Amino acid sequence: MADREQAGPGTPIRVFLLDDHEVVRRGVHDLLDDEPDLTVVGEAATVEQALARVPALRPDVAVLDVRLPDGDGVTVCRELRSRMPDLACLMLTSFDDEEALLDSIMAGASGYVLKQIRGSDLVSAVRTVARGQSLLDPSATTRLMARLRGEQQQEETPDDLPGLTEREREILALIGEGLTNRQIGRRLYLAEKTVKNHISRLLAKLGVERRVQAAVIAAKARDAGGLPRPSEPRPSEARPFEPRTGGPRTLGPRPGI
Repeated sequence: MADREQAGPGTPIRVFLLDDHEVVRRGVHDLLDDEPDLTVVGEAATVEQALARVPALRPDVAVLDVRLPDGDGVTVCRELRSRMPDLACLMLTSFDDEEALLDSIMAGASGYVLKQIRGSDLVSAVRTVARGQSLLDPSATTRLMARLRGEQQQEETPDDLPGLTEREREILALIGEGLTNRQIGRRLYLAEKTVKNHISRLLAKLGVERRVQAAVIAAKARDAGGLPRPSEPRPSEARPFEPRTGGPRTLGPRPGI
């Protein structure tokens, strides 16, 4: 990592802690500060605090809890990495969650470990990600890779969109229709945050960064028969009725009758 190389080998690794439990923060703080090559430069209990303090303190490593009262550590990781590309984020969580692991990887996290980890192993994990290396919880990674391989075998088709799951194809088709994340969520009965996570993954699979690029791919795939044609919107997504002006109108039955 550039900042670490410029600082020199004798400079302690600067660590920031984000966890909404004070007892956990104190324990991790004391554990890391006891090491001569590590120093905790700041703490936060909420997403808002972390996003304000980390850029000012410029740590080398941010140890982030995944679930927080006002958001999640994955979002913090994504936002901080966009501002500070050299920052290494280590996700520290109580939950052995495959989705959280995948989302963390997509957000740019360098490591993902469970809070059941031994103290010495956590210290080693901080040093590992500070060196620019990756560290993922073995059990969660094994299950995630098995699931992804299974999905790929079941849902890959010989077309222009290999690797996309059926759900990702549905969302890509709706992106091509110009729907927002909220509208897609309503159409598919998904939370807006879930839609956002799906879109992040499908953009990565398509090798593009912008939504408009995905929309172009969707249009081409739809023309080739690889995606369904635009579907009728649900009532909540339809445009409101606008009466025509400048000519005679005929009266018909009211909508819904």
